[in-house]
Formats: sequence, structure tokens, C-alpha cells
Amino acid sequence: MILLRTERLTGVHPDLKKVIELATERAPWPVAVIEGVRSVERQKILLARGSSWTMNSRHIPGADNLAKAADIAPAPDRVVDWAWPMFHILAPIVKQAAAELNIPIEWGGDWKGKQADGPHWQLPWKQYP
Repeated sequence: MILLRTERLTGVHPDLKKVIELATERAPWPVAVIEGVRSVERQKILLARGSSWTMNSRHIPGADNLAKAADIAPAPDRVVDWAWPMFHILAPIVKQAAAELNIPIEWGGDWKGKQADGPHWQLPWKQYP
């Protein structure tokens, strides 16, 4: 389908971009990029309002100046749908794309012991320090 707001992937690691772009081609509806790179200042704001749980966010660029996380969401009719069932449709599509590209990926919806984060996708710390 269509990837909306592609400019929000500027500064995101190319491997994560590849996964998102391939998954988008296979999604049954458009997918919107909600956020890629985050500044430290924005992360502090999100942490203060409870929208994030750490200052060690993969959205903040590392030493290589690349973010290792992006938030994406289903956007049927070009309007973001925040309903969990939609993320459960999108997640296997993204995971399959990552597997085909041989790029390890983590989904915030799979997190245990934390608040699940349906839009959040990141490259693992181990492979992408």
C-alpha cells in the first residue's frame, strides 16, 4: 500500500527503513509513520507526560547519528487507527518482512513487564548498539 509521512523516517537506520518499506507494500491499507528520530528534549517531554518510560530510547540517534526505532500505525482511509486489533494485523506483516530481509526487529506490542506499545518497532540493542 502507501507509506504516509515518509519524511519522518529521515535519520532512521536504513535496515529499519527497509523493513518498514517492505511491510508497507504488503499491508492491506496505508501505513503512517508517526515518529522516527526524537531529540533528547522531546524524549524528556514524553517521559514527563507518561507517553514513554525511558530516556534510553532507540528513537534518540546513537553515535552513528541514526535512530534505531520508529513508530508506525495503520491508516485506513489515510486516518490513523489506534485500535489494537489493527496493530495485531500489522505486526505479523512487519515481522515477516524483517525475517525475509534477515533483519532482527523488536515490536513494542510484544514487551513483557512493560506497557505494550503497538506502534513501536526497533532494532535490537545486541545487534545494533
